[in-house]
Amino acid sequence: MMKTKVGIIKEGKVPIDKRVPITPDQALEIQAKFPNVEVLVQRSDVRCFADAAYEEKGLKMVDSMDMCDIIFGVKEVPMAQLIPGKTYFFFSHTIKKQEYNKPLLKALLEKKIKMVDYETLTDENGQRVIAFGRWAGIVGAYNAIWTYGKRYNLYHLRRAHECFDLEDLKTEFSKVKLPPIKMVVTGGGRVAKGAMEVLVGMNIRKVTPAALLTQSFDFPVFAQLNSRDYNTHNEGKEFNRGEFYSHAENFHSDFLRYAKVAEILIAAAFWEPKAPTLFERADATKNDFCLHVIADVTCDIEGSIPSTKKPSTIDDPVYDYDPTQDEIMPAFSEEGNISMMAVDNLPCELPRDASNDFGNMLVSNVLPHLFTNDEFRIIQDATITDDGKLTSRYQYLKEWVEGS
Repeated sequence: MMKTKVGIIKEGKVPIDKRVPITPDQALEIQAKFPNVEVLVQRSDVRCFADAAYEEKGLKMVDSMDMCDIIFGVKEVPMAQLIPGKTYFFFSHTIKKQEYNKPLLKALLEKKIKMVDYETLTDENGQRVIAFGRWAGIVGAYNAIWTYGKRYNLYHLRRAHECFDLEDLKTEFSKVKLPPIKMVVTGGGRVAKGAMEVLVGMNIRKVTPAALLTQSFDFPVFAQLNSRDYNTHNEGKEFNRGEFYSHAENFHSDFLRYAKVAEILIAAAFWEPKAPTLFERADATKNDFCLHVIADVTCDIEGSIPSTKKPSTIDDPVYDYDPTQDEIMPAFSEEGNISMMAVDNLPCELPRDASNDFGNMLVSNVLPHLFTNDEFRIIQDATITDDGKLTSRYQYLKEWVEGS
């Protein structure tokens, strides 16, 4: 019987991503769990796991993915490298009509590729079954504290990407010496939980939103804010989570009261365009606006946070935002500026841990549906394009992608 050939692609997007969807040990586990599957690995000089680590497991190394039936990557595959007629799994960043990836979606359609997007793989309850969110939160929070220390010359930490893994990163925590400042973390999902993991690990105490607003502390604290904590119904009605997620336009933000007491914001909440922004640019020009460091882990450009004007990079992680001029400035250049940490590929700073965690979710939560019986239609519902057409769930993209 012919085996299904599964390929692990060499990441082609620039800047380079060192993560992998499947580690060497996980590749062996896949072949053991699914005897009709063979894993092929495209040679790469950029992975956090070297080619030799796969070769040592007896895995077949190839230069091209041409012979593969199903190809797994992490970031968007460059259009010139897409192989017509294949099935691909990667983060396409197209489902929110991201303009910069419209050409990619067109190419997927033209090349009749079956595209399964990790971001849309959900269980029967609508919960995502695979994500890098925890690692984005971990690195995002660490970078927020690194940025604050750098801005005020309080302590010196290694960058996250200079650490071998999470255990190595944790050895830096004891170096953090913060004044009794307040900070907020928005969100309640994987990203926020990852962020709080770091803050708690640094002995920063968690308090309630009400305590953050009304009490003074002689040690650093943070509060976790859920949607109800900073969004208010336009008609004064009681907050209803279901209504907020279905009709966010019925609400306005009252986040400003937190911005008047907190110095650091770690933004880890999902935001959709109909929802209110956390604050307005004009708010940030006021004397009582206290936020000096914002770590926008979600990195929605000009989305929920008006000072997120562009992504930053691992090599150059911080820029200043001058709210009076609505301009980007060099990092740490003016006292009145907001220092923005908006790295859009945070898990890449701890690629080994992030890859291992992601691959475990892939093996446990996704591949059984791919190679056995997809009774919950998990794969089908996450398929954006197939045989040159948008699938039924993603027809809302048709007019957008076909437009000029």
